[in-house]
Amino acid sequence: MPRVSRCVVALLALVMAAGARGARAQSLGAASAGVARLSPARLDDGGSRTTSPAGRRLEEAERRRLAPLASLLLPGTGQALLHQDRFVAYLAVEAWAVLEFANQRTEARRQQTRYRDLARDVARALYGPSRPVGAWAYYESMEHYVESGVFDRLPGGDVDPELDVQTYNGAMWQLARQTFWTDPTIPPLSSTAEYRNAMNFYLDRAVRAEYRWSWRDAQLEQDIYVRTIRRSNTAYSKARNALGLVIANHLLSSVDAFVTLRIEGLEGGDGRGFALVGRLPLP
Repeated sequence: MPRVSRCVVALLALVMAAGARGARAQSLGAASAGVARLSPARLDDGGSRTTSPAGRRLEEAERRRLAPLASLLLPGTGQALLHQDRFVAYLAVEAWAVLEFANQRTEARRQQTRYRDLARDVARALYGPSRPVGAWAYYESMEHYVESGVFDRLPGGDVDPELDVQTYNGAMWQLARQTFWTDPTIPPLSSTAEYRNAMNFYLDRAVRAEYRWSWRDAQLEQDIYVRTIRRSNTAYSKARNALGLVIANHLLSSVDAFVTLRIEGLEGGDGRGFALVGRLPLP
């Protein structure tokens, strides 16, 4: 069992035990309160005076006061302090969401490692032993273009961008010309601002020599690569959803405990607070 699941199960068991002890304590407290009214000065076996009903109510009020904060830290604990059975539901949602987040994040990282390995061992295998890990945008570009193209067509001197628009670099240079040149087919003087802007655009986005790739004659591997990236993206999306559920569960449990305190008061439904009673008319 994963470490996260063991921790969640152990925490669930502890809270359920605490809730059960609290329920037993409440029932025993009610019974002893009746006896205490008959003999308020009753002594225990050691000769010390037992806690008075007022003292027990004060202790219970202090525990109930902590319920919203306890639920914010771990959903369901506030409900357990308030002796409400629905603490089990909050804990169950928390356990499932935490495990789902951990599992989906692990799967996303596994698929991420797989598509990076595919890119390194297949698409980048022909371009030298140095194959540094790229940013996410780099691997995303490899989905849509068979080849990156060269960074500099003519080594030496200034950079000469790739002209083949079927490659990634060629497409970036075409986009730069369309964005900054008056006529994309007629180059301005290299000393002009429009030429420099287009060149800077290309230099910022083009794939350098150490990141060059080609899926040429490896269409099957590229298809597997694309599917692997999609699996990774799906797993990351599910992990984000599970994390959102964790946050929502914490907030909902805390608000639930706070509203319960506002309705019942610190002494519960039998104290000086408000209590709601619902009736369902039957024919």
